[in-house]
Parts: sequence; C-alpha cells; structure tokens
Amino acid sequence: LHLLLEHLPDITPAERPAIGAALLMHSPDQAQPDEITELMDEACAVLDRAENAAIFAQGTLAEVPITARLQQLGGRHIHGVIDRLVVSGETVLAVDFKSNHLVPDDPGAIPDGLLRQLGAYGAALQQIYPAHDIQTAILWTRSAVLMPVAHDLVMAALDRAGQP
Repeated sequence: LHLLLEHLPDITPAERPAIGAALLMHSPDQAQPDEITELMDEACAVLDRAENAAIFAQGTLAEVPITARLQQLGGRHIHGVIDRLVVSGETVLAVDFKSNHLVPDDPGAIPDGLLRQLGAYGAALQQIYPAHDIQTAILWTRSAVLMPVAHDLVMAALDRAGQP
C-alpha cells in the first residue's frame, strides 16, 4: 500500500490500475494476485478523496528517511521513514499512513505507540526546521481519512516514552 501511495499520485487515474498492478507484482514484497485489487481499491480511495489532495500534491515528499538524536528520549537516536512530508511557507506536516482495521473516532483514542511515533517525527523535524510550525497527522487508509493530531498530544506521548 505504501508503494502505491508513493508512486501513484503523479499517475493519471486511468493509468493507475496498470501501473499499480505492475508495481505490486514486481516489488520486493510481491503482492499475490488476489491482494492486488484490494490494495488498488484502498490506494485509489485515498488518492481520489479531495480532502487528501494537498498531501499528494506536486512538490510533497514521499518516504522521507529521518534520523535524529532526541533529548526527550535521553539523547537516543531514532531512525524512521515519514510516509509523506509537506513543507510549505512556515509549516511542516508529517503524515503517517496507517491501515488499521479499527480507526479511532478522534486523536485522543489513538494508541500511545502511534502517538509516540508522531512525536518522534515532530521532535526530529523541529531540529531540521526550527522556525516552522511542525504538524503531524495520520492518514487512515481504510477510511481514506486524514486525522490531524495535536502537537501537545504527540509530544506528551513522546515524553512518557522517555520516562524511566
């Protein structure tokens, strides 16, 4: 699914089925034929939703590796990959894709581990973009819904992770 959301945004909707199927059949994690339709349907629902257009717009970044030393974790290094990064003006938005079957109704119901992950991304991005407003969100692929997650919420989860 991540592979499709990385490569299909710049492909016309008419060309997506053929290109998506080829990507899935020839990737290192080769999809089985019966999985291709389900994965394509989910990816296209995400890409076709108007509310998601800005995170897949020209100039946004896909699968961005990030490494940082975080004081919130006692100086430990984190390594991760941000699924989608949108840098514009004074704002940086880090979006993580999640394909959970159960989608929380609001950010307060997001599991702590996911909040910590977003907090780590936010803390790392603040080091890279100190003058920007750092924002985080989860794109729930099953429902194609982009859920912004408050900075205070993700940073509190990260702080809890760093406590003994």
